Amino acid sequence: MDVSPDRIAGDSAQEIAESVRGLIDSGELAPGDALPPYRRLAEHLGVNRNTTIAAYRQLAVAGAVETRGRGGTIVLGPHLGTEEGFLLGTTLRDVGSGNPDAALLPNPADVSLPAAPPRLYGETPIDPALAAWATEWIRADRARPFSLSVTSGAVDAVERLLAGALAVGDAVALEDPCYLTSINTTRVAGYRTIPVPVDADGMTPDGLRAALEQGARAVVCTPRAHNPTGVSVSPERAAELRATLEGYPNVLVVEDDHFSLLSTSTPVSIVPPEHRRWALVRSVSKFLGPDLRLALVATDDDTARRLALRTGSGATWVSHLLQRTVHALVSDASVLARVRQARAHYAKRNLAFVERLRLVGVPTASRDGLNVWVDVATDATEVADGLADRGWLVREGGMFTLGDEASTRLRFTVHDLTDAEQETLVEDLIAAREAAANGLSPSAGTTHRSPDVHESGTRGEDAP
Repeated sequence: MDVSPDRIAGDSAQEIAESVRGLIDSGELAPGDALPPYRRLAEHLGVNRNTTIAAYRQLAVAGAVETRGRGGTIVLGPHLGTEEGFLLGTTLRDVGSGNPDAALLPNPADVSLPAAPPRLYGETPIDPALAAWATEWIRADRARPFSLSVTSGAVDAVERLLAGALAVGDAVALEDPCYLTSINTTRVAGYRTIPVPVDADGMTPDGLRAALEQGARAVVCTPRAHNPTGVSVSPERAAELRATLEGYPNVLVVEDDHFSLLSTSTPVSIVPPEHRRWALVRSVSKFLGPDLRLALVATDDDTARRLALRTGSGATWVSHLLQRTVHALVSDASVLARVRQARAHYAKRNLAFVERLRLVGVPTASRDGLNVWVDVATDATEVADGLADRGWLVREGGMFTLGDEASTRLRFTVHDLTDAEQETLVEDLIAAREAAANGLSPSAGTTHRSPDVHESGTRGEDAP
């Protein structure tokens, strides 16, 4: 429905935007309704057209409307972004979840917590023993002085770091493709995202330079085991990115080292030595378990203060019981041995899949992390449909990109597949790709498989 200008009121951009928001909140405007062209609305209200342009921009930044050029400005409905993890209720074998292997995660019940008095309001927010361990861990890779904070996971850290540095409408440079939750976080917060391409060596210097020149006030980079591509920033690329950032010392640089102890890549930093605003985020979720919602955050002093303000106004602190549990786990020799075992397992099983792909002419740059990023050289949605007809559920590349272009990529999480299952998956991938490339039905060439093939739930045959 086209919205009549006489339903909207206001003399300023703020008033006009609030008028439209009121109509949306009351249900008088529905998703899909078209707002009047900004010139027509300006004439009706007797304001400058720049005022209505600014009002529509506020609404777009808030996620209430979407501007579609000649297609007009359309009211949006509530939108929950795609999330990581298993797709519940499917009968397909999920090979795109991005999850660690539950069988390789330590059991918190296997460690004992030392006696400690109850924690009260106003006490130090970081457990001293965990702080000492984390400081030593981070100092091994970061020579610069830093302040240490604790957050409820890496996503919580990135969200609060950006909130302390950005205002609604500010620009943030994100890798493209990008971690799903980073996309959702920035969209919900109303930030303007600028995509930075990723190649086999990580975020590209030219892409980062372009984002900075376009006014990016923050940069979020995954130095190791980038999700979804599985690439890591090389030492040479890190040096190029540091050189690019040297001329922008006030831009907040967030390094999300989510894979941390499980990574097989050399730790690198893209932050210049004299940079003023920076953060290194290391989560325990991949090696201790996603339900242990804790991340350790090293930052400059000013960023630490901003992060403390954001934490103090909400959750206040991360549970000391959780902090003590994490410290007990990372201080236990058997747990650390299990982490090393998991690191070797993920690397070996992914490498086996990458090699199988190479043998059938499908190269990939993935070399670290939980996922393998595959270019199928044709429409990824059609290939994903073909794999679904063959019993597999994968993640389509388009959901990880910041633009609307059709993707030719798929993300696979295959570290829990046996050798036989990996062989079957590669065969099915090639068949689905050929069907899509030749314009055939996605199920062309499909043969019925026993459910046992896709429901074994076992890890690789050579798994520890």
